Amino acid sequence: MEPSTKAAYRQIRANYNDETITVYQAYSEGIATAAVKHQKLNASPAFSMTRMTWIKPSWAWMLYRSGYSYKDNRQAHILALELKHETFKNLLRKAVLSHGPEMEQAKEEGRGKGVSVRVQWDPERDVRMNKLEYRSIQIGVSGALVKEFVDGIVGVEDVTERARELKKVLDEDGEGNIGLQELVTRGLVPVEREFELDEKLREVLGMNFAGAEKRAGASHSGAEGYNNSNDPASKT
Repeated sequence: MEPSTKAAYRQIRANYNDETITVYQAYSEGIATAAVKHQKLNASPAFSMTRMTWIKPSWAWMLYRSGYSYKDNRQAHILALELKHETFKNLLRKAVLSHGPEMEQAKEEGRGKGVSVRVQWDPERDVRMNKLEYRSIQIGVSGALVKEFVDGIVGVEDVTERARELKKVLDEDGEGNIGLQELVTRGLVPVEREFELDEKLREVLGMNFAGAEKRAGASHSGAEGYNNSNDPASKT
């Protein structure tokens, strides 16, 4: 969701508490149902522990990516995953920017597919799917680090009906009279705040150079064009 004040160009905004941060991903019914029942993301054998899975802390970006869960059967269920802070940060410490020099070097050396954590900064959306001026983070996890990610999840909730109810409310509000605060009050949009990181992590994620990138006119649609497996929008 869009914050009440203008956000930094690159900033992690999320729903979180002192111990966990909520990240989202959409899956097929089989993967999602088993994950909720057993409170384990890999409870279904259909979930791959080796392929890359993309997670997003932004509720609005998840809605955009999955079409409010209506995009296709592979994204029919949106899961809210409660991830330990330390797991989240550990994954980010190992990240490589998808459009950064480290990734380019890895590709040149034939190591591109071996990068276990990728970060992409995509144009943020509001809950009505309008593109915003600042960016939203997506984190792709693959290889051995998928286990670390899965083990760091302490809660799994299916929030598909919330997404669909939100779409219904917005569709009925053709003139846009319903404001963000009312949607929050109705429980259809979470309160997302800046998730602060230390300076070293900000450097890893390219957060301190965002202004220069923007002024230079650099623009990467990022995950809108990726093709990675446990993101059900990609080909398997």
